[in-house]
Amino acid sequence: MTVARRCTRTACGRAAIATLTYVYADQVAVLGPLSTYAEPHSYDLCGDHADRLTAPRGWEVVRLAIDAAPPETHDDLVALANVVRETRRATPAAPPPAPPAPSGPGGNRRAHLRAVPTSSD
Repeated sequence: MTVARRCTRTACGRAAIATLTYVYADQVAVLGPLSTYAEPHSYDLCGDHADRLTAPRGWEVVRLAIDAAPPETHDDLVALANVVRETRRATPAAPPPAPPAPSGPGGNRRAHLRAVPTSSD
């Protein structure tokens, strides 16, 4: 016997039809079909909450078609991750961060780790 998953929004008891996941590094929220398995870092939403979903300012929302059919045999979260990767490839890459300032006697930054001589040295 399978138990239908419920919407994870507080005080909502309706059946979930969509899964929401966030990619914090890319500032992307992906809303797609209900995943095969409940994941700890994703949220299952009912139709009303999925339709009214908004993301924080500056974030992009990727909405995949939500089908009322049962999930396919492969995990739909993999498909969601692929969409996020494609979205990321479409945007220009940010330049790599500048290397840290040298530490030690020649630099103005203090090192976090230091070599400590052993008693035999």
